[in-house]
Amino acid sequence: MKKTLNILSAEEHIHDGDPKVLQLANDADPLAIEVCLADIERIDLHFPKFTDGRAYSQAFLLRRRLGFTGDIRATGDVLIDQLVQMERTGFSSAVLKEGVDASDAQRQFDRFNAFYQGDAVQPAPHFAAGA
Repeated sequence: MKKTLNILSAEEHIHDGDPKVLQLANDADPLAIEVCLADIERIDLHFPKFTDGRAYSQAFLLRRRLGFTGDIRATGDVLIDQLVQMERTGFSSAVLKEGVDASDAQRQFDRFNAFYQGDAVQPAPHFAAGA
C-alpha cells in the first residue's frame, strides 16, 4: 500500500488563524458545516485521547457523504498504529503526538499493504478493483 497520508511532527503543525482552516471538535456534527465546506481548505479533527475514535467517523462523513476534497488533518493524541486506519477513513494528514518518531510510521503502511473491503479512499472492494 502506498502511503498517501502526510505525516507531520507537532512542530510542523501550524494553526495561524487562517479562515480557510476549520477546527472541528470531536463531538460536532460534520453535517452541520456542509454549507460552508466550499470555503474551507483544511479541517482539523481532534483526538483528545487515542481511545476516543469519533474523529474517524467525522472524517468518513466529510469524505464520503459530503464530498470534501480538502485536507482532513488528525490532531491531538495521534499514534503511529492509528495512521493506516486514519488514511482509510479519509484523513489526508496527521500530526503525530509529541515524542513520536515519524520515520517509524512507514512500517505500519508496509505491514498492512492491502485490504479486502473498500474504504473512504478506495470505495470499491478489493475483488472489484480490476473490474
